Amino acid sequence: MQQSLTFSNGETISYLLERRPRRTVGLKITENGLVVHAPKRIFEFQLNQILQEKSNWILTKLQAREANQIEKIQWVDGEHLLYLGQDIQLKLVPDVKKTTHFERNKLAIHAPQVNIHKACSRMVLMWYKKQAALDFARRVEVFAAKLGVPTPPLTLSNAQSRWGSCNSRGEVRLSWRLLQAPPQIINYVICHELAHLKQMNHSAKFYAVVEQLFPNYKAAEKELKLLSPQLHRM
Repeated sequence: MQQSLTFSNGETISYLLERRPRRTVGLKITENGLVVHAPKRIFEFQLNQILQEKSNWILTKLQAREANQIEKIQWVDGEHLLYLGQDIQLKLVPDVKKTTHFERNKLAIHAPQVNIHKACSRMVLMWYKKQAALDFARRVEVFAAKLGVPTPPLTLSNAQSRWGSCNSRGEVRLSWRLLQAPPQIINYVICHELAHLKQMNHSAKFYAVVEQLFPNYKAAEKELKLLSPQLHRM
């Protein structure tokens, strides 16, 4: 249920109220704003008092969300995309056949004029996933050889919260969205996951393996965190 709340400083916000079988009030900030999980039997004045007490936290988090918010991709001619850390431009070309062509920093999507924008989003994602599979496979092979282990099985992931993973069977999964990142960031994530083939944990020994493969991993890790909102546009 959508609600509004006016703080003591006069600022008014809207929030989503969800009543649940719980004893305490829970707050979280999502891409759509504040979400409040409240007990089913809490009085409105009690809930309002709790939210007023948390006003500084709520407003600070909402301001941070707004500052970090990045516009979603518009599937239109001239839109800017990222590919291996480089800015590339989307070009829509009305055509009877559906094809995708990349040349000179332009990704051309050929499709019938009817629903070309809808077709564009599907075709771009298919192109990124295909390129990611090829690109990541080459990098995994190189770094696996450097680590002295057989090249592990590789699959692409659509995960929003993890850039990569490596399970106990030695299978590596990488988010195709990483293809948007600069090569050194892709290399860092791959080295991180391959290190799990030696150490299935995040101990000091594990990070020693990561450093062996990718000495500047700490800087790459920070860069990836800063870049993450941009990579999640797609």
